[in-house]
Amino acid sequence: MKNFLNKIKAKRGRSAKTAIIVCVILVAYALWDHAYLAYHPISISSKVEIIYKTQEEKNDVYTRFVMESYDSILENYWFKITEDSLSKLFQLSVQRAIKSTALPELASNDRAGTAKIVYNTVSGVSDMITKKQLAVDMVSAVLYNLQPIGRNALYSEKQEVALRQNVSNINPNNDLYKNLGVEKGAPVAVVEKAYKEKEIALAKIETPEAKEELKKITYAKKVLTDESSKQLYDEAQIEPTVTGKIFGNTLYLSMSKISPTTLREFGIIVSRASTTPRLDSMVIDMRGNIGGALDFLQYFLGAFIGHNQYAFDLFHQDEYNVQRTLLDKYEPLSRYKELAILTDNMTQSTAELTAAVFKKFHLAKIIGSTTRGWGTIENTYPISTQMDETEKYTLFLVNSVTLRDDNQPIEGRGVTPDIDIKSPTFNEDLLKSIRNSSLVKTVEERMGSAPLR
Repeated sequence: MKNFLNKIKAKRGRSAKTAIIVCVILVAYALWDHAYLAYHPISISSKVEIIYKTQEEKNDVYTRFVMESYDSILENYWFKITEDSLSKLFQLSVQRAIKSTALPELASNDRAGTAKIVYNTVSGVSDMITKKQLAVDMVSAVLYNLQPIGRNALYSEKQEVALRQNVSNINPNNDLYKNLGVEKGAPVAVVEKAYKEKEIALAKIETPEAKEELKKITYAKKVLTDESSKQLYDEAQIEPTVTGKIFGNTLYLSMSKISPTTLREFGIIVSRASTTPRLDSMVIDMRGNIGGALDFLQYFLGAFIGHNQYAFDLFHQDEYNVQRTLLDKYEPLSRYKELAILTDNMTQSTAELTAAVFKKFHLAKIIGSTTRGWGTIENTYPISTQMDETEKYTLFLVNSVTLRDDNQPIEGRGVTPDIDIKSPTFNEDLLKSIRNSSLVKTVEERMGSAPLR
C-alpha cells in the first residue's frame, strides 16, 4: 500500500485554488436525493449481445462469471493493476478455493491464462452447487486481497439490499411506531400520549433494561413528533441523520452519517433557524460520522463557494479527476461568520474528506482528533452473468482515493485537526483561532460530551 501512496505523492503536482471564506451549510432538499447508494448510484446494465473472449468462457458459465469479475476489476479498480499482477492474484485465489498446498500452474500471466486455470478448476467438479461456490470463493479472495485489504467485496443481492438500507439510514429491524406501541402512521398527538404513558411506567423501574427502553422510546418520540422527520420515516422508513440545537448565538448541528436525505435535513434545520435572531456561528459535529455518498460534498461545498467551482480531486488509475460543486451559494448562510467542524478518530470516508476540503479552503476550523484515515471511494458494479436463476452478484470496488488538505492521500493518514483536543494548550489554541465567544463556549462544552443524536 505504501508504494501505491508514494506513487500518488510523486504524481501530485498542483494545488487547489483557495476559496474566499463564505458562511455555512445549505438547503438542497430534493436536488441531491438521487444519490441512493453508497458513494455513487448503483450501475444498471442493459442486456447486450455477449462476445466471449475465450472458448473457456463460452463453454462454462462459472468461468464466465469469474472472468467478468476479472474485467470489471481491471477497468474499475482505483489502482492501475496489470494483467500480470491480477492473473497471479487469481492463481492464488484458485489455490485458496480448492484448499491446495501446491500452487496451480498458469499457462500465461494474462487474461487467457486466468480463464484456463479457472475453467480447469471448475471442470473437475461435477456438482453445480460446488462449482458456484468455487467461483464465488475465487472472486471473493481476489477482492479481499486488493489494497486496501478487506475494503473490496463480492455482494449477493441480499447483501446489496442491506447496503442500500444502511446508506439510506433504514433499519428494517427497528420499528419506531412499534417501540411506542402505536399503529404505523399514527398522528403526533397519539405518539406523544403513548410516549408519556410509557415514560411514566419506565420511570418507576430502576434497571439497565428500563433505561435502555426509555432511550428507545425517547428517540422514537423525537423522530415521530417532528413534521419533517416523521414524513421521511412514514414514506421510506428513513431515520434522521442530523440533529440541530441552538447554544447562545451558535447553531449546533450533529451529523451521524451521510445519507441521501442529509442535505435535506440540513436545509430544514438551517431554514428553521433563519427566524432566530443573533445567530452568527455554527458547529458541525462529525464525530463518529461513518461517511456516505460522495456527491454530498459537491452540493454541500457549493453552498459556500458557489456553483461549478473546483471542489477536490479523486485519484483513479494514475489520473486526477476534478470534482466541481453542484449547488449555488445559499444566502441564509451569510449570517454565520465562523464555522467549526468537530472530528474524532471515527470520522471517516466522505466525512473526513469534507473536513479536509473545508480546512483547505479556510471555511472552517477543524477541531478534535485526527480522523480515521478511511480515504477511499467505493462503487458497485453488477455482474451480468448469473450462475443460476436465484442469485445475482455485485462487485463492491474501491474506485478512487481521496486527498486531504496537503494533497496527501487520506487513506492510512487521516485528516489532522487545526486544533487538537489532546493538546495541553487546547483551550488557549481555541481562543487564539476563534473570535466568536459563543462558538468557543459551544465547542468547549460539546467536546466534553458525546455528539447529540
